[in-house]
Amino acid sequence: MSSDSVLAALRAPYVSEKSARLAEHNQYVFTVAPDATKADIKSAVEQMFTVNVVSINIANIKGKRKMFRFRPGRKASVRKAYVRLAAGQTIDTAAGRA
Repeated sequence: MSSDSVLAALRAPYVSEKSARLAEHNQYVFTVAPDATKADIKSAVEQMFTVNVVSINIANIKGKRKMFRFRPGRKASVRKAYVRLAAGQTIDTAAGRA
């Protein structure tokens, strides 16, 4: 894949209480493109943040049915990647720096 498409695999850091708790243990959560593979995500994280990725787990979260202004609708589905880094390495996801 080209460099641009690899970097497009990462969409944004996923911010939640669980992801903040995991960050204390060198594991970070990102929303990724629906067609991104583990290899794409690994190379994107390593290029963008200059860190060593140890492992990646992926979760596909199906969108839920909700009511929007008295009409039924559906929230978007999300693909999350749990990225574990080598010991001693961190990512400042708020600033986007390693």
